[in-house]
Amino acid sequence: MAMTGGAIVNAILSGADLVYIAIGVPTYGFSVYARPEIKDVSELRGKVLGVMTKGASSDHAATALLRQYGMRAGQEVKFIYLGGVREVLAALDRGVIPAGVISSPTTLVARRLGYKELVNIGNLKLPYVHNGISTRRSLARQNPELIKTFLKAYVEALKITQDEPEVAKRALARFLATNDSAIIEEAYQAFKPLFPRVPYMTEEVIRSVLSVVDHPKAPKADPKDFFDNRFLKELEETGFVQELYGRR
Repeated sequence: MAMTGGAIVNAILSGADLVYIAIGVPTYGFSVYARPEIKDVSELRGKVLGVMTKGASSDHAATALLRQYGMRAGQEVKFIYLGGVREVLAALDRGVIPAGVISSPTTLVARRLGYKELVNIGNLKLPYVHNGISTRRSLARQNPELIKTFLKAYVEALKITQDEPEVAKRALARFLATNDSAIIEEAYQAFKPLFPRVPYMTEEVIRSVLSVVDHPKAPKADPKDFFDNRFLKELEETGFVQELYGRR
């Protein structure tokens, strides 16, 4: 099992033995930061937008954002792929790009450098698999109890994230390899509102991913073929989730 983004959809379209069993963040966890002369997303028309990796979540986020403003990736706005979030911010700071797609907690670093957020793509609530839980279909068939045990722990962790911020922040500190409390707080506050209570994958989310991935099979693909919610449903039917959230 792995925490993965929308790139898994591409892998499944190419025949990979994978399936989503839960979602992590069901929307884009990115923002666009820009140089001072750019005041609105519409002003990116005819310009270049810095993105991390072609075919990855930041690429999809930028494509979806432009659609909201009546623009097309590669047409009205060209993308330049820079590799990682630090590289995007560095290019912005050097003036190589007028704006770039970055994620928390690099957003804090951008503000420290004097740049302002042009748009928080997450606030638009566009459906997407920013990250989700995937596994091999064969493993799900052969060991369903393992899947349910994992999901039980995952659902409990989601509740801890909401109810016990200090515990969540300690985990974030380890994940981010930092003791900078401001950076940890930035990441926590950015993603906390995006986590669902019960992390069901949905057709809407997969359909949205299919609309932005660059794969010849995407237009005719059935969203239902990419996820399996039965393990979460069985977990809910035991009363586990109700009991968990009923605790005081």
